Amino acid sequence: MARRRSSWLAEHENDPYVRQARQAGYRSRAACKLLELDAKDSLFRPGMTVVDLGAAPGGWSQVAADRVGAAGRVVAVDILPMAPLAGVEFIRGDFCEQAVLDQLLARLAGRPVDLVISDMAPNISGVRAVDQPRSIHLVELAVEFSNTVLRRGGALVAKVFQGAGFQELVRDLHPCYEKVLIRKPRASRPRSREVYVLGRGFRGDSRQALESTGEIGQD
Repeated sequence: MARRRSSWLAEHENDPYVRQARQAGYRSRAACKLLELDAKDSLFRPGMTVVDLGAAPGGWSQVAADRVGAAGRVVAVDILPMAPLAGVEFIRGDFCEQAVLDQLLARLAGRPVDLVISDMAPNISGVRAVDQPRSIHLVELAVEFSNTVLRRGGALVAKVFQGAGFQELVRDLHPCYEKVLIRKPRASRPRSREVYVLGRGFRGDSRQALESTGEIGQD
């Protein structure tokens, strides 16, 4: 176990995205993933309202706050503690619990959200048959939340692991969004099964789902 941890630490310290994140002052290498997604898909605009699910330690919230500027708003949620960030409102709690969700909705006070970003992941047990359903469930919760708060034309970016339930999840997003894309940032480790699903152009009423499901976009 000690040898495995030592190997991981060596790989981590030599990771170019770890160095890039540190040099830029970001709290995690995950910020590099969001920066890459934004560079490709222009996720952010000044003045946007953004909700960051699974925010700790804050790398994604840092990117979001920088991009939306002083006129924008970033509300972040995580079960873990997160040190304060300028321009970010943080709620500590389990997003899966109704009380925390109610607190988040109260904080938004009915203000439509432009973008929901989620880097949530379950505690990994190492048993794929257990971890994969947990991962899919978290994304489903993020989708359900997005369907409640997004303005018409808004967007969702969520981490998901490829495996059982992945294709069904993506299929079910098509009626809700004008376009559904799958992204694998270069900052994601090649051996990882993680990808990011991007829903663009929220249709505004998921209850009135369209018949057509379309294709998974890769462009």
